[in-house]
Amino acid sequence: MNTATSSLKEKWDLLKSERPHLRIRNAAQELEVSEVELLATQIPESTIRLTNDFTAILSEVQTLGKVMGLTRNNECVHERKGVYLNPDFSSPHAGLFVNEDIDLRIFIGQWASGFAVIEKSDKMERKSLQFFGKDGEAIHKIYLTPASDEAAFDTLVAKFKSDDQSPVQPTTKTEVHHDERMDDEIDVQGFQSDWENLQDTHNFFGLLKKYSITRTQALRLAPSEYYAKSIEKDAIVTLLETAASKQIPIMVFVGNKGNIQIHTGEIKKTMWHENWYNILDPDFNMHLDMSKVAQTWIVRKPTEDGEVTSIEVFNEMGEIIVQFFGKRKPGIPELTSWKELVASLS
Repeated sequence: MNTATSSLKEKWDLLKSERPHLRIRNAAQELEVSEVELLATQIPESTIRLTNDFTAILSEVQTLGKVMGLTRNNECVHERKGVYLNPDFSSPHAGLFVNEDIDLRIFIGQWASGFAVIEKSDKMERKSLQFFGKDGEAIHKIYLTPASDEAAFDTLVAKFKSDDQSPVQPTTKTEVHHDERMDDEIDVQGFQSDWENLQDTHNFFGLLKKYSITRTQALRLAPSEYYAKSIEKDAIVTLLETAASKQIPIMVFVGNKGNIQIHTGEIKKTMWHENWYNILDPDFNMHLDMSKVAQTWIVRKPTEDGEVTSIEVFNEMGEIIVQFFGKRKPGIPELTSWKELVASLS
């Protein structure tokens, strides 16, 4: 172990002794390193480096049985329990798990490293698979639950254990550009016409690329307020509390550059904890830092199956935090109860 790594490990050990409940993500921020650099210092005591054959690893996660998948960005955490069934990595654009419980869109080109982690405390032992991007930020984590097969976990880890067990993890800073063109440089009339003639919600991203326009700029330049309307962020709380009380099934999308995780179904328990607004159900948890919400929009897009209505939430840099939809599938019109709920927010 080199001097720098030894020093980092010592700093974290000291931090843990002083504040044993501090999460690794927060510890990394305090120590001004990435999460993956901090995690790698725990090799070989509690962490094992895996090979970078991520599609093969993910394709065997179903052997673990019921687990908890966690995907987050800086403002929102999405935790969903279930079995990783029906992996599909046939598309060069995105890998898929499309199931009632575990529903993911995976951009594997953004994945750079993976680890098996065994965290021990006086009361419990927690096992997980954790995956990170080139910048050292977490992309996706998979935690064992009491219903998981621990023997299958050990088998998977042994199969995909890397020959490289160095406690050093190099990272690469990624440049994030949020530059926006001037409105008068954009063919606004063409953009609005194309929006009004959308046939599929997935084509909206292509529309942004076609007109070289950011997402929040697109909402601002929408054909009318009917298609995109800015609302107060408190409407998120009203939305989720009403969906819970009226048992309106919803879809919750949370993602980062390497993965999008989706929950579909009814929600039941919602509550505040400090600045976080939470959904706390047995198989689905969401934690949203409301203090970091900068923009909230009602967005409507036409499709061949009828209109699709969403609530889109952004941070101060214009990055999407979370999206809410009514439960729907291709070929099935949007729920009337969802439409009415969203309409009541404006």
